[in-house]
Amino acid sequence: MTVFAIVGHLARTDGAFSLNDCAGGAGRMDVLCRCVNASLTLSHGLRRDVECSLVLLGQPVPPKTVRFSGSTVRSLNPDERSPAALIKKALSIPCGSEFREASPGVSVRKSGLLRLLQEHTFGVLDKQGTDIRKAGQLPDAFLLSDHLDFTPDEEAIIADCPHYSVGPVVLHADHAITVLLNEIDRRNAGWT
Repeated sequence: MTVFAIVGHLARTDGAFSLNDCAGGAGRMDVLCRCVNASLTLSHGLRRDVECSLVLLGQPVPPKTVRFSGSTVRSLNPDERSPAALIKKALSIPCGSEFREASPGVSVRKSGLLRLLQEHTFGVLDKQGTDIRKAGQLPDAFLLSDHLDFTPDEEAIIADCPHYSVGPVVLHADHAITVLLNEIDRRNAGWT
């Protein structure tokens, strides 16, 4: 199982956003939707061995985490609107400190990055990290930021995590996920 967690610094934490305005009124939810698709979708299928968690830090009630489980998710199509609708539905239900399923394979809870760091040993995708092609064994969980850099507080709590880079130029988070999954696929197929 490969786990991705993406911090959405401005992403709304309630369902009060329009599916037609994911980039603006939803706090760059479009970036997170593209990360969900990069993590889970294949040509004519889904990655059933991947989990993608979105750590939402925007208004009005941060933090919340929305988790997509590739093994059980349904109704996920490879466009931005599909994951946005599933996120919107998840954010519209009451939740507590444990995940509550909103639809098949999509759950929500009231918690943030610290809780995820207690549950997984993350490698952080970072332009200054070790090149994934030169790294030995890669971890099973990866942490990324949305279109914004990690905050100084976030940097402090992930300082001890190993850092990895997918290449010499900075990529969008969803593109970095695609490159990383390609490297994992190549390794799993014995192509390295």
